[in-house]
Amino acid sequence: MGQLTVRALRAVLMVVLTGTVFVQGLMLWVLISGNDPEDGSMPLTPLRVITILGIGTVQVAVVCVWRLVTMVRRGTVFSDAAFRYVDGIIGAIVAAALVWFTVTAVNAPGQREDPGVTLIMAGIGVGILGVALIVLVLRMLLAQAVARDAEAGRMQAELNEVI
Repeated sequence: MGQLTVRALRAVLMVVLTGTVFVQGLMLWVLISGNDPEDGSMPLTPLRVITILGIGTVQVAVVCVWRLVTMVRRGTVFSDAAFRYVDGIIGAIVAAALVWFTVTAVNAPGQREDPGVTLIMAGIGVGILGVALIVLVLRMLLAQAVARDAEAGRMQAELNEVI
């Protein structure tokens, strides 16, 4: 990964993380203070709490991607330590899907006249789970690369002994 690519990705990740922390902080402040900028009253709605949790899943994924980019830059991504961050990304995506299914369930009673909206929302949740499966496949590819890297290291050591 080139230096420009790493810097660009880190800039995007920093903007996303800063933005999500800002929005999450404002939402928490609104929940705690009871001052709703929309209408002046603040009922504790489940959707606001769910949104705060959903933003948290994005933040976990961003931090894990940041750590993986750091490992790529250092050339240590083909190690067992990378699995912790890939697993964190998979967990964050699955948690985001669960949050989305919760939003779908909370929203469903209001969609009795148009149940297609609920079906579309459920389909989006399945799509989010599909992204988690794609990352799981990429994790398996990383596992193969780590195994081959270790095997190449052993073969190089044997070759050095022969020489």
